[in-house]
Amino acid sequence: MALKFILGTKGKMTTVFTEDGRSFAGTVIIATPNVVTQIKTFEKEGYNAVQVGGVAKKEARMSKPQLGHAKGKAVANFKELRQFNQKLPEGVEVGQAIDVTAFAEGDQVEVSAITKGRGFQGVVKRHGFHGGPRSHGQKHSERSPGSIGGSGGRAGGRVAKGMRMAGRMGQDRVTVRGLRVLQVLPETNEILISGAVPGRRGTVVEIKGVEHRS
Repeated sequence: MALKFILGTKGKMTTVFTEDGRSFAGTVIIATPNVVTQIKTFEKEGYNAVQVGGVAKKEARMSKPQLGHAKGKAVANFKELRQFNQKLPEGVEVGQAIDVTAFAEGDQVEVSAITKGRGFQGVVKRHGFHGGPRSHGQKHSERSPGSIGGSGGRAGGRVAKGMRMAGRMGQDRVTVRGLRVLQVLPETNEILISGAVPGRRGTVVEIKGVEHRS
C-alpha cells in the first residue's frame, strides 16, 4: 500500500476534456516531491502516523527548531510539515520520497487548505442576512444585524454565545471531499483535481487519498 498523501501549492483553474468530449473544471496543484520526515508508532508515541515535509524553503529562513528536527535525517528543508494518522504501510522509511505518481487518474481524494482571508465583514456578507427594508424611513440601517437579544429575559438578559454578528471572515481550514483526480503529470509535478479547491494561488494544500467503500 503506497502513501496516498502529498503536499502541494494551489495553481490556476482550467478545463479538462475527456476522450468522449466531456469537459470538467479542475484545479492545478503543483506538488514537488515530498519526503517522509518522521514515523510515529503505537509502541513509542501511542499512535501510528507518518509526518511528511513538502514545499521547499531556503535554509536561511528556517527556524532553529525546524533545522534541529531535520538534522541527521537526510531530508531537505521544507516550508510545511504535516502529519497523517494512518496504518503504516510496509517499507516506509524516513527520507523516502513521495511524488505525484502516488496518485492515478480517477482516484478519489479530499483536499484541505486555508481559505482566502476577507477581513472584517458585516452580517450580510458573513452570514447571509437579508438586511432591513429599503423603504419606510430606512436611512443607514439597511445592512444592520438588528436586535441581538440581551434583554427581555432571553438568555438571562445577556447576549447568547454563538450569536451571529459581524467579525473576521475567512482564513479557515476547510476540507473538500468528493473530489477526484483528473490528470497526473509527473514531468511537471502537477495534479489536476476536479472542482474548486480552497485558498488563493500559492496556498499550501493537502491531498489525501480516500479508500473506496463498497
